[in-house]
Amino acid sequence: MNPNKKMYKIVLSFMAFFILASHLIQAQQFNLINYESTLSVLGTSSLHDWHITAEQQRGKIVFKNMEAGEIDKCNIDIVAESLKSGKSSMDKNTYKALNTSSYKTISFQLTQVNEIINKGNGKFSLKAEGDLSISGVKKQIPLELSLSILDNKITLIGEQKIKMTDFKIEPPKALLGTITTGDVITIKFSTIFK
Repeated sequence: MNPNKKMYKIVLSFMAFFILASHLIQAQQFNLINYESTLSVLGTSSLHDWHITAEQQRGKIVFKNMEAGEIDKCNIDIVAESLKSGKSSMDKNTYKALNTSSYKTISFQLTQVNEIINKGNGKFSLKAEGDLSISGVKKQIPLELSLSILDNKITLIGEQKIKMTDFKIEPPKALLGTITTGDVITIKFSTIFK
């Protein structure tokens, strides 16, 4: 066989291998597992503290480089009327405040990661920013995240305070306004992707 032809075949084989390998590396997409993920909203009122929990979430995360904890994309959608407190009257007030008849989902889209600290063993601390959309209002929020990558299971854990009024949401009231809700709420989440 002609040495040039043999070299050409070797080069072509290596190129095909690297193209295939790069596609496998880039195809590191994981889907949110609803039944393993938790998202709670905690707040205060003039009567007592309260919390609601999201029962229906979906989303995905895509990595540029998993070994380095580099996220390319991450988005999460929450069905607004899947937020449940265990009290139907509170749920109705929540849905009214969120205007769920017009805005069915609450969504988050990661826009950038500013810092990644590798803590070893597939664990990372991230400082990031993303767009949170509630009731038709989109705001950029900062996030500090804990990222864990273990056996094709991705865990994102975080907590963030926001003001309802920043999203043009009037804090709910009850009993003819005698019970008022605090403007600041805390969102806590542990999101699992596989």
